[in-house]
Amino acid sequence: MNIIKNTEFGGERPLYCEHDLRVEGVTINVGESSLKECSNIEAEGCTFNGKYPLWCCNGVKVHGCTFLEGARSGIWHTDNIEMSDTMMGSPKMFRETTGIKIRNVDFPLAEQTFWACRDIDVDGMTADHGDYIFLHCIGATVRNFRLNGNYAFQKAQDIEIHDSDLQSKDALWESENVTVYDSFINGEYLGWHSKNLRLVRCRIGGTQPLCYAENLILEDCTFEADADLAFEYSSVEATVLNHVPSIKNPRTGHIRVGSVGEIIIDQNIKAPGDCKIETL
Repeated sequence: MNIIKNTEFGGERPLYCEHDLRVEGVTINVGESSLKECSNIEAEGCTFNGKYPLWCCNGVKVHGCTFLEGARSGIWHTDNIEMSDTMMGSPKMFRETTGIKIRNVDFPLAEQTFWACRDIDVDGMTADHGDYIFLHCIGATVRNFRLNGNYAFQKAQDIEIHDSDLQSKDALWESENVTVYDSFINGEYLGWHSKNLRLVRCRIGGTQPLCYAENLILEDCTFEADADLAFEYSSVEATVLNHVPSIKNPRTGHIRVGSVGEIIIDQNIKAPGDCKIETL
């Protein structure tokens, strides 16, 4: 493996089509596509501030690096990338990428990150300003994720989330085959139009959660005081251990709650309209 240490590059395509390369303490200045069409690349302690730094690559390991805001749209169409102990300070990271492993990575400007990616393994990640993160992703296991950003995991499929804190309006819209364990999901309109969404020991906040959902399952969850008007037009099997402010027009299924403030069943309920609601 070739090694480049403690130098700087800039301009367009300074390391284009490199293979079997390790860069240590290298700074990528203003420019474009510094490592494009590359394979078997290792980056240790590097700083990236040029656009599109890792496009169309295969086999990348990044450790202890810093991506500044100028490195926007940084990792697209790249397969098999591992990233650890790194700061990703620019938006639109990771698009159309397969085989992503993330360990202890901070995304302070995470807007539109992880779009249409596959085969994602995350353990230890923070994301701020993370609107539309994980849009259209397929196949991910996410652990210890702290998010501030709306519209998370929209249209995502085959996802597992563990031990996470998602502060996100409109999270999990139109998602399919998602299971969330031991997490706090806080934001309006959670999980609308989802299919096969399963929440296990989760804490749920925000108005009108879990409406229009198909085959929704809640196991030993709790609701915050603002999680009102829940389950409208959903097919649901749910156990909520504490008080639910209100339940409105669930379509079918069985809901067990610690207590409920108001049950609203009106002329607008949709067939079959036979959901059973009972206290534990």
